[in-house]
Amino acid sequence: MSDLEPFRLQTRQWLQDNCPPSMRTPMPEAEMVWGGSQLRFHSEDQRLWFTRMRDKGWFCPDWPREYGGGGLSAEQTQILESEMRRLHCRPPQINLGIWMLGPLLLEYGSEAQKRELLPPMARGEVRWCQGFSEPNAGSDLASLRTSAREEGEVFVVNGSKIWTSYAGDSDWMYALVRTGPQQPKQAGISLLVLDMRSPGVSVRPIDLISGKSSFCQVFFDDVKVPKAQLIGTLNGGWGLAKALLQHERRAMSRFSESALPTHFDLAELLNQYLPTASTVADVVLRQRAVACLMDEHAYGLSNRRLAEAAKAGQDVGGLMAISKLVHTEQERDKFELLLDLMGHQGLGAGGDVHHERELALTHAWLGSFTQTIAGGSSEVQLNVIAKRVLGLPDAK
Repeated sequence: MSDLEPFRLQTRQWLQDNCPPSMRTPMPEAEMVWGGSQLRFHSEDQRLWFTRMRDKGWFCPDWPREYGGGGLSAEQTQILESEMRRLHCRPPQINLGIWMLGPLLLEYGSEAQKRELLPPMARGEVRWCQGFSEPNAGSDLASLRTSAREEGEVFVVNGSKIWTSYAGDSDWMYALVRTGPQQPKQAGISLLVLDMRSPGVSVRPIDLISGKSSFCQVFFDDVKVPKAQLIGTLNGGWGLAKALLQHERRAMSRFSESALPTHFDLAELLNQYLPTASTVADVVLRQRAVACLMDEHAYGLSNRRLAEAAKAGQDVGGLMAISKLVHTEQERDKFELLLDLMGHQGLGAGGDVHHERELALTHAWLGSFTQTIAGGSSEVQLNVIAKRVLGLPDAK
């Protein structure tokens, strides 16, 4: 028996005893639980699952206990995640702060910032959003114009951010701002964290083709941010942004795993809607479905390789870009296939309670296109892969 086997058995038993059966079912997007000051549970079982995982410290299992984490090793965390998958446990919460900003603070934040910002994050009490992209600085992020001028003990922030996911529901933002206007583009950028309730912050939702408004534009009008909320050094934000984007690419894959495919089992729907292949078109459709299932399996194996490489201390920035690119493109192709498979039965209409799954599929199909943009578009990921994995030179 390996040294980790007792931990695996204990973890398996704890999950068996503490994860309610209803929390081991596919999770529709409408039932996702977001950590933050405005917690909303759809059932008592959701509240129990959230509370038990929070009290165990397993929202952030590999964070140090002094910052609210579970104190687990990387190997133990991997076992926890595999046991949750084995039992089909739903994520107890969705929290982009934990997935993206938290790891950055653990590495680069001051001790005071860690003790102030991490424990509430680890308890699921604060919902974070990311303020990076701007109307004229999306793929070329270094061209951002949102300014933060020093004024006594504060920075005064002016400008706007766009495509900010769930900004209207968020408590805090981590944002890139220009603090060195006379310096070269990358050299004059800093990373700030700010309270979304600060005077001068306003949020405007952006309507999407899927009918949701998870994306927003955020405006800053003389917003005062204490200098203690500068992460890292003044004008040192570009290096932090590159480190954070590595976490973001992994987070976007995890988010889409939670939000998109779990309530659509491709193999099950294939047997339901196309049990036999009686025509050439049917054969082609089944071949596409099998290829899609094989791609999903290959993606899972690649993710395990990525985790092992990260555990070994290797640079996984390029692999994370590949992971984000492949997963979001595969999800889009998967929903295209599901619509082809279900035909008109896959197109739901609002207000028709008899077509809840079909309506969810329609929204998920439309939403899958946004995932190829969120967290860095597929084109951006291809550029990252070309430079960091393949070592190709910049285009002339």
